[in-house]
Amino acid sequence: MVSFIKNKVQTFLNVGHERTLKIKRNIIYTFLIKGISVLISFMLIPLTINYLNNTQYGIYITIASLVGWISTFDIGLSNGLRNKLAHALALDDYDDMVKDISTTYALLVLIASVIFIVFFIASTFFNWNDLLKAPSSVNFSIWPILIITLTAFCIQFVLQPINSILIAIHQPFKSSLILLIGQVLTYILTYGLTLYTTSNLYLLVLVVTGAPVLVLLLANIFLFSTSLKAFVPRFKAIYLKQAKNLLNIGGAFFFIQMGALVIYETDNIVITRLLGPHEVTTFNIPFKYFSIITIIFTIIITPYWSAFTDAYARDDFDWIKRSVKKMRMLWLGFALLAIILYLFSGIFYKLWIKEMVTIPDALSLAIAMYTIVQTWMVIHIYLLNGVGKLRVQLILVLSTSIINIPLSILLIKGIGLPGLVIANILVIFIMNIFITWQCKLIIEKRAAGIWNR
Repeated sequence: MVSFIKNKVQTFLNVGHERTLKIKRNIIYTFLIKGISVLISFMLIPLTINYLNNTQYGIYITIASLVGWISTFDIGLSNGLRNKLAHALALDDYDDMVKDISTTYALLVLIASVIFIVFFIASTFFNWNDLLKAPSSVNFSIWPILIITLTAFCIQFVLQPINSILIAIHQPFKSSLILLIGQVLTYILTYGLTLYTTSNLYLLVLVVTGAPVLVLLLANIFLFSTSLKAFVPRFKAIYLKQAKNLLNIGGAFFFIQMGALVIYETDNIVITRLLGPHEVTTFNIPFKYFSIITIIFTIIITPYWSAFTDAYARDDFDWIKRSVKKMRMLWLGFALLAIILYLFSGIFYKLWIKEMVTIPDALSLAIAMYTIVQTWMVIHIYLLNGVGKLRVQLILVLSTSIINIPLSILLIKGIGLPGLVIANILVIFIMNIFITWQCKLIIEKRAAGIWNR
């Protein structure tokens, strides 16, 4: 029996297309790393809520969503860099890789500096306590918390291309390892706060935003000194001509990211404005619970982005077709898992957060349905991103983002928190119809006009 299992494992890891074998190994490594990472992230939530309270935790989550918009201001450079590097590796074209990497880092430093100055000055004109509907029990200014978060995000913004580089060279598990180390450090420091301090949002924000940035900085230094030494950014390798090429690819990603943020990251802001920051906590608990599915599915699908780029560059459409078919079959299993998680959600919440937060059953059901349609979308988005066919996706994201906020407000006023999730489901369902059709046309080599752009 042991010998049979051993042979099966060896066959799984060593038999198949070279591109598929890389994906399998990355998935296994990433599963091991992400499993620990997910466990820590779940342990961190009750720890932080207990250290603060529902309202203060909701305020932090909302501020993180606001500042998270900064990630879109890389103008799609990180995703553009990922595609360019993956395409260059597929064709063994290494000449411009260092130039692309160096130019990307240089542009991000410039953009981050401008963003920090503009946001810092603009933020002084707002009363953030009033803007975020902070109750009178929050008797301190939220503005310094915003600035701390902004600073950390800007630094992370500059350092993040290392993840795109690792994914492009088919080593996404290393990117997951960086995240894990950051989470471990965050948990240790947060636990230390619970032992030696009492309910201090300023200190918590310093820990939660600072620890991952420190780890990312050290990862950049270590990797560019060792395994990525051949790709280390250099001042002499910064070329404005490369910037033009990167922006041509990244421009579409930028607008897609902007639209996606309106769809996904405005939820906490809408909830805060309409229902108060304490409801942000209520909303994020089940979202975190069902993120188990999203995280596992993303672990599996992430290596395919650069693999699709490689296959498309080599005109290997048979491999693309087989891979998409496998992903769709896998999606059925994850859809069933979402339903199972919903059925056991009440029990899990009691074990996880005890009586700290009460989660409506309708909210859990809505998020389960959202997870199902969202994972279907991920399959096809990764294919389109990998082959660089972004025009239809761009139009869909921008057009649906226009209706998302008004629809969310309308439904949340009508039926409460579940209404906001239903708004997201409707928007994603519409997108799924069009991108699924586009992927079918691309795989069958029948895409023409806007479907092939």
